[in-house]
Amino acid sequence: MKKISWLLMLMILGSLLVLAACGSDDDTQNDSGETEDTTDTEESSGDVTSDGETYQIGVTQIVEHPSLDAAFEGFKTALDEAGVNAEYDVQIAQGDQSNNQTIATNFVGDQMDLIFANSTPSAQGALNATSDIPIIFTSVSDPIGAELVPSMDEAGGNITGTTDNHPEAIPSTVDFISNELGAKKVGMIYNSGEQNSIAQIDLVKKAMEGTDLEIVERSVSTSAEVQQAAEALVGKADVFYIITDNTVVSALESVISVANDQDIPVVAGEFDSVERGALAAYGFDYYDIGYQSGEMAAKVLKGEADISSIAPEVPGNLKLVMNKTAAEEQGVEIKSEWEEKAEFVE
Repeated sequence: MKKISWLLMLMILGSLLVLAACGSDDDTQNDSGETEDTTDTEESSGDVTSDGETYQIGVTQIVEHPSLDAAFEGFKTALDEAGVNAEYDVQIAQGDQSNNQTIATNFVGDQMDLIFANSTPSAQGALNATSDIPIIFTSVSDPIGAELVPSMDEAGGNITGTTDNHPEAIPSTVDFISNELGAKKVGMIYNSGEQNSIAQIDLVKKAMEGTDLEIVERSVSTSAEVQQAAEALVGKADVFYIITDNTVVSALESVISVANDQDIPVVAGEFDSVERGALAAYGFDYYDIGYQSGEMAAKVLKGEADISSIAPEVPGNLKLVMNKTAAEEQGVEIKSEWEEKAEFVE
């Protein structure tokens, strides 16, 4: 019996030693096989940390309209062609400044790698929310007046981008209204709460110096007020000049309807408005300035340049685009010289 007992004790002891050894091996395996968490949870500086990384980009846009949408498409294309993998969180403020600021604040809380601000209010809201996350803007008419950048030669710390204000666009448009359309009173509808609109109105007034042109203004706060403003200008304006005001452009059809009924030519600040029924515009493709901004974003995200070293840019080539159907609707006869220098849409 004693012999059997000792044997049992030895067997139990051996089993315990085996179990202890197994436990020790498991612990060692766990320590050596544990995956270290290298995810950067801080606001991104835009540096690439690994090949094939997918970046989180917050897209803030004040309203939906074709020009801004085209700019976003250009932005995405540029990043794609640069080999940058990105996921986009697209947020539209629907013209509401409170929504606009909330969107920017949420992007900061979500620690986006970069913010794409598509309009002046969007860029201002983003800059109010962060001085760390890189911000690339486009569709901004006056980056200096909007206090986004100190000059067109340098970025604003964590923000840069492209303006939609070609230096010759407004002077060329004013010249067209005066010399080609023979108008005297120019009806302008704009949102006085948009810095980009105020800047453009000032540039229009400056370009009109020395001409016989006179501005008749109507300001609006929301897109719902645009049609009433257009109707109020009937009998007071020979032509409507619709600048790149986000509130008014988002409700452009209201202006076009009044213009067509009253034979009032509509001159616009960008090409998409011409396709939607305006007579003419000196401008450029918003897709192109979005693409330019996308190229900037790619450099930042790939670590090829610090955002503070990238100066803002102006649009490329300026051209005249006209709509023949709109000319007929608005009582304008197409001149032969226009045929030679303008591109036409139906």
